[in-house]
Amino acid sequence: MAASRPRILVTESVSQDGLDLLTPHFDVEVRRGMSAPELESEIAGYHGIIVRSSTKVTSEVLQAGSRLRVVARAGVGVDNIDVKAATKRGVIVVNSPSGNTVAAAEHTIALLLATARHVGRGDAGVKAGQWERGSLVGVEVARKPRGWG
Repeated sequence: MAASRPRILVTESVSQDGLDLLTPHFDVEVRRGMSAPELESEIAGYHGIIVRSSTKVTSEVLQAGSRLRVVARAGVGVDNIDVKAATKRGVIVVNSPSGNTVAAAEHTIALLLATARHVGRGDAGVKAGQWERGSLVGVEVARKPRGWG
């Protein structure tokens, strides 16, 4: 009789590429949008759980997860995981601190350009049926001490 594979519960949107890396070794079940009571009642059947930022892994969830060995946070922070309770129960907590570095850098650049060029004001004006070109000129970022060039 073949031993059953460890089961992993995924409660939020995670890259399919990442899930594809897990499926040869684990039974992976994706169940997005579980309520706290649902999670508490279902977690006992899993060895691992993968969350992002919405799912709260509380001491109650950890206590209900009698087989739970790892809580993986697909992202930087672990403020939605009771790390102290996990440690006390011998459950490993991991995260991916550099997983969104490029996205965060791109977002920073987008905000810098939007601010320099008054994109928010322009968007609001167009939606209100106004176009005030003179107030939307902004500044060039090139050759600025914190810009490019």
